[in-house]
Amino acid sequence: MECEARVLRAAGGFGRARRLLAVASWLPCVALGLALSSDSLLTARPAHHCRPDPTLLPPALRALSGPALLEASVPRQGPTGVPSPCLLLRYPAAPTLSAVPAPDGTRPCTRGWLYALPVAGLWRSPVTQWNLVCGDGWKVPLQRTGHLLGWLLGSVLLGAGCDRFGRRAVFVASLVLASVLGAGEALAAGFPVLLALRLLQGGALAGAFLALYVARLELCDPEHRLAFSLGASLCCVLGVLLLPGLAVLAQDWHLLQGLSALVTGLLLLFWGFPALLPESPCWLLATRQVARARRILWHFAEASGVDPEHSSLEDSSLATELAELATGSIQPQYHSGLGLLHTRLAWRNVLILGISSLVGGGIQASFLRSLAPLETAFYLPYFLEAGLEAAAITCLLLTANRWGRRLVLLLGTLVTGLVSLLLLAGAQYLPGWALLPLSMLGLLASQTMSVLSSLFAAEVCPTVIRGTGLGLVLGAGFLGRAAAPLTEMVDQQGFFLQHTVLTSLAILALLCILLLPETCGRALPVSLEDADHLHRAPLLRAHQPPDYLPLLLPSH
Repeated sequence: MECEARVLRAAGGFGRARRLLAVASWLPCVALGLALSSDSLLTARPAHHCRPDPTLLPPALRALSGPALLEASVPRQGPTGVPSPCLLLRYPAAPTLSAVPAPDGTRPCTRGWLYALPVAGLWRSPVTQWNLVCGDGWKVPLQRTGHLLGWLLGSVLLGAGCDRFGRRAVFVASLVLASVLGAGEALAAGFPVLLALRLLQGGALAGAFLALYVARLELCDPEHRLAFSLGASLCCVLGVLLLPGLAVLAQDWHLLQGLSALVTGLLLLFWGFPALLPESPCWLLATRQVARARRILWHFAEASGVDPEHSSLEDSSLATELAELATGSIQPQYHSGLGLLHTRLAWRNVLILGISSLVGGGIQASFLRSLAPLETAFYLPYFLEAGLEAAAITCLLLTANRWGRRLVLLLGTLVTGLVSLLLLAGAQYLPGWALLPLSMLGLLASQTMSVLSSLFAAEVCPTVIRGTGLGLVLGAGFLGRAAAPLTEMVDQQGFFLQHTVLTSLAILALLCILLLPETCGRALPVSLEDADHLHRAPLLRAHQPPDYLPLLLPSH
């Protein structure tokens, strides 16, 4: 680890070239935020009811249209006396009706469904195109689950690919796949085709997001890792906030997906060149690819105004440091994610952060359900969730460097567990004025857990398997998010059990976080041995005792 640190310092440190590359890596996050949140718009359910059929009316009423036709066909009342959107209509008796009425007097919905449009800014969505309501309503959470499972699989598989083929190779390949699959979604002719394409595109987008995250983190020095990583997260939130406006302009989901594929293609056009996203020199040095790292580091040194051939009084030159590294093995040395199983502490750190990410991603649905009822407008929970995520990132920017990663994660987990226990045990006894701020506080704390768990995992895992470790932690978070639409498929029957399990895991994570090392201000570990040497430090930083040693030794 010390040898790689000396090489990076000899190349100019976190100089001008590396700063510009780190800032440039924020822009693709806007497009990735657009793609990740598009599932909320595509699966938004509008208000709907059965379309009246004039042929089922008596001849004297068949000339009616519009509201008069709806008044002639009486909606069937639900159990509470309110017309249900999924119940059929009763028609006045007619002697020549061909459709046989049901025992309760209702007739089949032969003309489809009427929708209250636009929904989420779209006049046409997969829900309205293929009538994914009522009897086919289970297909909507199935699509959400498939998209999130695609992100899960992409995080795990392509995260391992980052450690074998490099960060840049996975990023470019993922962008190519995402662009092609996004264009295929815009031309999808059936729901099964769309379901498969959404699954594959989710995996491709996850690979691009993870590779970019790791490459950016390895560009930064310990002092700037937090600011540049969370700045990219804010850009993702910006993409989430821009998506409804783009949907209003597009008005059709086919055009919206086409625009998303076009944006991904533009990313490939610019960030496909090594000038904007070179291969990570940290990964090249860790895998002993010194020849490839030499070209990149040479450019960094010249752009930072450092002469790579000559050394200063304190440090050796870049050429000298690279020559020392090149004296070892010539063949690249890759590591598999299975190497985690043979470590002493690294596997435990990844497991703890995976549980924290699982809880932070899965329990957000419980807090959102307490904030807004199921049959509410689309924009309120959408913008509320995005705004609280931006607030959580801002809180991390202000506290994670000052208090340390471990203490902030511990506080976030504590608040999440306490609020979840209160809502689980006494939601029916709490007044409405107390339920709203509690739910917002829980959602803010859970989003803090999710964001910080990803950053913490990337800092704890060594460079040789950083993609695998971060992919496992991100995959755990997407697994937690996928649990919410699964409960919708069974009419929310497992929601209470899911909330109970996640609350129990939050309490378990609260105890395990104390075992994590503190990474604030430390260099990134390079090898598996370096990761095992990250020992647990005191939770609260103690002040150093004053130094009373004299400047000069006393004479004998």
